[in-house]
Amino acid sequence: MKVLFWGAAALIFYTYAGYAGWLWLRARLRPRPVLRANFEPHVSIVMVVRNEDGVLEKKLANLLALDYPPERYEIVVVSDGSSDRTEQILREQARNPRVQIVLKQFSSGKASGLNDAINLATGEVILFVDARQLIDSAALRLLLQDFADPHVGCVSGALILGDPGTGDAGQGMGFYWKIEKQIRELESASGSVVGATGAIYAVRRELLSAVPDATILDDVYIPLEVARQGSRVIFEPRAHAWDSANLGHEREFSRKVRTLTGNYQLVQLAPWVLSSRNPVRFEFISHKLMRLVVPFALVAVLAASIALPGTLYRAALLLQVLFYGLSALAGLRLGRGPLARISDAALTFVVLNSAAVLAFVNFLTGRKTVWATR
Repeated sequence: MKVLFWGAAALIFYTYAGYAGWLWLRARLRPRPVLRANFEPHVSIVMVVRNEDGVLEKKLANLLALDYPPERYEIVVVSDGSSDRTEQILREQARNPRVQIVLKQFSSGKASGLNDAINLATGEVILFVDARQLIDSAALRLLLQDFADPHVGCVSGALILGDPGTGDAGQGMGFYWKIEKQIRELESASGSVVGATGAIYAVRRELLSAVPDATILDDVYIPLEVARQGSRVIFEPRAHAWDSANLGHEREFSRKVRTLTGNYQLVQLAPWVLSSRNPVRFEFISHKLMRLVVPFALVAVLAASIALPGTLYRAALLLQVLFYGLSALAGLRLGRGPLARISDAALTFVVLNSAAVLAFVNFLTGRKTVWATR
């Protein structure tokens, strides 16, 4: 039982602290800086939408106002079987010669829509975006600066939860994204990032191939394919996409379940990610797959703490009870001040690991997640 306790505790520690520490050390011992310079290739901005009439007009206006020469970029939008006003909005926007549209009568999934958009795109660099998040006007230029380095094949921007006017949120999921951002910066500083931010990432057109049908995580599959071809995947923290810090607990939970289910699917879809053909295999396992195991390690630590005698294990049990109690306070909205910030972080941790358990159930049962923007 002691072996179970310490083995599970070590796994949890490595996943959330040890891996980051190793990256920090690698970045200092073997840094790989990016050679940045102004770079103005022709760019195709690609977006697949389904029933997004509530945000689409604002998003298109946002994209058309980017700080980049208008003649140097186009926008390609695929409507994947939309049944609201999405198609009407796109038909109106198609009067602009910079906007190309594809209207699909029936939904075939985001991956299929991406393939349609990529085939239509003419840019040297493809920028992938989602409908909901707004992009800083300078974001495209900042991403492209990294492409001046010939070794860079994919550049990911940063998702900021909050409002451009008031800044990023520091609680709950905002706190989680800050930690995730730090890990991506460390990965990028000495190698390649495992995956990209789905709301804003760019890829050299020559490195793109068809995305397998029904792929959930295009923002992980595509960057891994870029890395497999010998190019670097870089994180650019200066290029921001802004999203709401509070999408609602149910929607946020469903989105996280879908993302974690996508990690399981990716291993089935592209088993080479676990082979030597994947130059970031160690990072992929440490960053993506270890998090899928943490919920079961947490249960093991709790069970061992209850079963084992001794002051150390009683203290470990007490700390766990206090931690889960704090998450309950956040769920019931009973915390105030600093306590609220701590309890929000505890609740986020519990929610993310609960989502990982449900993703595992989806994997075992073969349940497929529905098309959704993330």
